[in-house]
Amino acid sequence: MAYLLPSEFATKMVDAGESKIYMSTRDTLIRAFMAGAILALAAVFAITIAVQTGVFLIGAILFPVGFCMLYLMGFDLLTGVFVLTPLAWLAKRPGVTWPQILRNWGLVFLGNFAGALSVAFMMSFVFTMGYNIDGGAIAAKVAGIGEARTLGYAEHGVAGWFSIFIRGMLCNWMVSLGVVGAMISTHVSGKVLAMWMPIMLFFFMGFEHSVVNMFLFPFGLIMGGEFSVMDYFIWNEIPTALGNLVGGLAFTGLTIYSTHVRTAPKRVIATGASNKTVLAAKVNDKV
Repeated sequence: MAYLLPSEFATKMVDAGESKIYMSTRDTLIRAFMAGAILALAAVFAITIAVQTGVFLIGAILFPVGFCMLYLMGFDLLTGVFVLTPLAWLAKRPGVTWPQILRNWGLVFLGNFAGALSVAFMMSFVFTMGYNIDGGAIAAKVAGIGEARTLGYAEHGVAGWFSIFIRGMLCNWMVSLGVVGAMISTHVSGKVLAMWMPIMLFFFMGFEHSVVNMFLFPFGLIMGGEFSVMDYFIWNEIPTALGNLVGGLAFTGLTIYSTHVRTAPKRVIATGASNKTVLAAKVNDKV
């Protein structure tokens, strides 16, 4: 499994962010739609496993299969573009402006939501045989999740809102490490392993992912969850998306960029005997 140094994959992060800014509207929407749909399928897959086995850990271990598939196919999640596109602006890549970045975020959000919503309707149809029978244990589980992660937060007011915001931060810290981790190897096996670890961690810990929630909550509403669309947006999707933005950019994007792309000047060490100075050795050369 060929390994790239941080200074090498950090440059790839900037290149990836720039390429997403220049992508056509059509391609951006298609790739975002497919990413949302595949991640939604992975979510219902993991929940099905957890319900049938009674062991949530097994669902968490297998959930990353969806993330690996969508990444290897070159599809885009909102959580990923939150991290990569601002780096192209920081690197002063030609034509990359904040209006262009916001345009990309908006298109990816719409595409992810459309893909996740499509799967929500398809799976609800499948589970209920065309809405003719009860959705069963899996549908009840998702409806319960929807209620707990909207009204449950609302009960605590501002503290609940910020709790879900922080869960969103922690989520995209891990998810963005999965995105970046896939860049450290040139082999599929290496990419999959690097993606698998942080994605499994976020899912098992119950952190909040804006795109996964684009499936869970509409599906939960269709399956009879006792919460409203406004409950979903105000007490989940909005604070989750904002937390995803802040966490992924602050903990992954900016930290890697600042220390592996725009590195600080080399230290100068004074020698006691000769009073001369020598440059300290550096592990990674400045890109």
